[in-house]
Amino acid sequence: MPSISTTSKIEGTKAYATKVVFSGSTSTEREAVVAEVQSQTDAILIPPYDDFNIICGQGTTGLEIEEQYLELLAQNPQLSVHGSSGSGLDAVITPIGGGGLNAGVATFFSDKKTRCQVVDYWGWIEDSCGIVELGVFSDKKKVEGVFAVTEEQIKAAMRLVLERMKVVVEPSAVVGLAVCLFNEEFRRIVEREGGEEGWDIGIVFSGGNTTVEAIGKLFS
Repeated sequence: MPSISTTSKIEGTKAYATKVVFSGSTSTEREAVVAEVQSQTDAILIPPYDDFNIICGQGTTGLEIEEQYLELLAQNPQLSVHGSSGSGLDAVITPIGGGGLNAGVATFFSDKKTRCQVVDYWGWIEDSCGIVELGVFSDKKKVEGVFAVTEEQIKAAMRLVLERMKVVVEPSAVVGLAVCLFNEEFRRIVEREGGEEGWDIGIVFSGGNTTVEAIGKLFS
């Protein structure tokens, strides 16, 4: 684990693992430590993102989003901007990070016979994405665009999630919501393509690595 990881993440990991090995925060530093551990123990590396099976596994997030969306609409069709005529999500926003989650979700929705597009955003990203993920990002049939927001906009979105949704997440987890609320480029796309109706949008909240102290400091 990067030595700069939040204390709650470190302690949570220690509760499940007999040993936690620390490294620097960059991918190069982490890979060097991994190689050293493997040389000493013959351990097998489970890649965090740049692996076909990992991407497929993380892509099941898309399956769950679609199931939850359809279940909600079956209970109350008015939740959709399209009413009972809605046939699927118009867009899904995911974090990038290492790229595995985005690549899997984007691939899941790419062959849907719906109006769904996958829109990506830059959160607090890793130093680099994997080769497989970069292939997905460059495919306009899978990833429609990348959008940015300011730290103040992230804080505003996080406050909304904490106070209204009662969900505890780290700041990077709400960047997708901040895009919907504040990014004018994204909002113009929705207005242009969604017309007066707008879009049904799914947002992945990924990341709960924070502490009460960190949240308090953020909003002090």
